[in-house]
Amino acid sequence: MAARVRVALTGASGLIGRSLVEALHERGDTTVTFVRPTTKVFAGSTVRWDPSRGLVDEDDLKRVGNFDAVVNLAGAGIGDRRWTAARKNEILRSRVIATTLLVSTLGELANGGGFLANASAIGWYGSRGDESLDESSPRGAGFLSDVCVAWEQATTSLEDRGMDVAHLRSGIVLSSRGGALRKQLLLFRCGLGGYLGTGDQWMSPVSLFDEVRAILWTIDHRLAGPVNLVAPQALTNREFTRIFARALHRSAPLKVPKAIIKAVLGTEMADELVLASQKVKPEKLCSSNFQFEHPDTVSALQWALNKRD
Repeated sequence: MAARVRVALTGASGLIGRSLVEALHERGDTTVTFVRPTTKVFAGSTVRWDPSRGLVDEDDLKRVGNFDAVVNLAGAGIGDRRWTAARKNEILRSRVIATTLLVSTLGELANGGGFLANASAIGWYGSRGDESLDESSPRGAGFLSDVCVAWEQATTSLEDRGMDVAHLRSGIVLSSRGGALRKQLLLFRCGLGGYLGTGDQWMSPVSLFDEVRAILWTIDHRLAGPVNLVAPQALTNREFTRIFARALHRSAPLKVPKAIIKAVLGTEMADELVLASQKVKPEKLCSSNFQFEHPDTVSALQWALNKRD
């Protein structure tokens, strides 16, 4: 894809969305943000929409014109709060409803939106022990796998019409700005870090920097189908804990038993978020010659901890 493209984004106020907008602007691209009623107005072009009511402002769409690509990052936070039945429903519905509305909207545009990069997650694969997973691996079991399957299937009508759609299966995005790493920083800095459960579960992280670069690469090279956004080198939770503590010049002597994790988060959330084992490889990115700036957790953590917001 040529430089200076027009990219529409949903979820632009989130951790990944904010950094992606910055990166697009840095390389000279134009962005159009889909803005919900509860979201602050972004500088530049916006389209007002309300997925919960199935509404998109048609006048805004006519004003901003066609897009070369669309990135859909909309959805309620997975780990923000305990998984009650109501919260699980919100996690699922917020993704499927927003994606369905966006797909319907793009289907009415002259060029269909050009290319859609639709967010998903490695939760697709479920917890798989020591099994090595790539984009050809089948879906797993559990709530998060069900969410990812429904999320990806919501784009089917666009794909059936011949539009290229990428499903961005993100791993654990490492950044001091937010996400799982930010939640652990204070504990580790105080010397209260430790591995979780047995510590043998596999983790598949990626730096926020490479996450954004990989999304841009996916857009530019139109990598259709599932795309695993993870660093090439997965590691166990025990290894991650050791590397994280060393990067902060602290010790991490503690072990957090499974029983405590499940008591705090609930069994389902603990098993699928904290204790899940996912050894995922970015096969499609690597085969397309994408070069990671942070191919391992050591370099990813160094970047994240030295990044100044």
